[in-house]
Amino acid sequence: MNSKPRILIARAISPEVVSTLQQHFDVTANPEDVAWSPDELIDRLQGMDGVLTTGSQRIDAALLAACPQLKICANMAVGYNNFDVAAMTAAGVQGTNAPDVLTETTADFGFALLMATARRISESEHYLRAGLWKDWRYDLFAGTEVHGSTLGILGMGRIGQAIAKRGAFGFGMNVIYHNRSQLQPALEAECKARYVGKEELLQTADHLVLVLPYTPEAHHTIGAAEIALMKPTATLINIARGGIVDDAALAKALAARQIAAAGLDVFEGEPAVHPDLLEVPNVVLTPHIASATAPTRLAMAQLAADNLIAYLGGKAPVTPVNQLDAATRRQK
Repeated sequence: MNSKPRILIARAISPEVVSTLQQHFDVTANPEDVAWSPDELIDRLQGMDGVLTTGSQRIDAALLAACPQLKICANMAVGYNNFDVAAMTAAGVQGTNAPDVLTETTADFGFALLMATARRISESEHYLRAGLWKDWRYDLFAGTEVHGSTLGILGMGRIGQAIAKRGAFGFGMNVIYHNRSQLQPALEAECKARYVGKEELLQTADHLVLVLPYTPEAHHTIGAAEIALMKPTATLINIARGGIVDDAALAKALAARQIAAAGLDVFEGEPAVHPDLLEVPNVVLTPHIASATAPTRLAMAQLAADNLIAYLGGKAPVTPVNQLDAATRRQK
């Protein structure tokens, strides 16, 4: 009788998904939720056929060479910039991600972060908690308008489209967007959004939301030059990936009030946060929680599990990020 394939779960996930995986595999879990170093991850991957990653475990050529039995890496995230996809494809290792299941939840959070930033909610709460609120003033934490303003979206995939619909139909916003390719007219009409060039987007948006995937080419898509094009009353919201924004340049611009405020859920080098961002009051900071509802995180883990079950069971993965043929796949 053949033994079950062996898999590693790199971080703690929903217990019910662990139980599902145990029906199919010999599972090594990480219930203590320890964040392993790259060398520790390699050590734990010895003899493993698959791994369920959470977006912070780097899968590169060195790791793949050191783990010759590894056949699939299933990311519990829609983004997969932790994967060196070219190296994985060259090594015959399948990569998968978890799209769709977090679209609406992430869009909800993106809009919540936009509103908190525009209406200075974090800044005013800190003021209140510090005992500084003594009386009413007409300009006390007066923020920027959301309803009827111009919403700019950089990156118009599923999440960008969901944010566009919230803005257009829920808040009467004028929605403009920039993307690598323009949406089909029917989809633009569905989102009530208009395609513009990147410069026009930066100059026109009252609230600019970043929802583009991270690639080396997207590094510092928003830096000092781009911020300089924005309105002094504008807000910048990043729910995409750290590294898309030059955090040092943004902190400097916020301190100088070049733009009104920013809302950030992702950071360069996270969980580290640029210290200058912690010193400016006009920024809302959250610890990469845009998809963090219990049902959505469960669905993300389940989709990663479904990919492992399908692929190591000899079937096609549900949501592949690279394409392999039978001749190039790592074999048992």
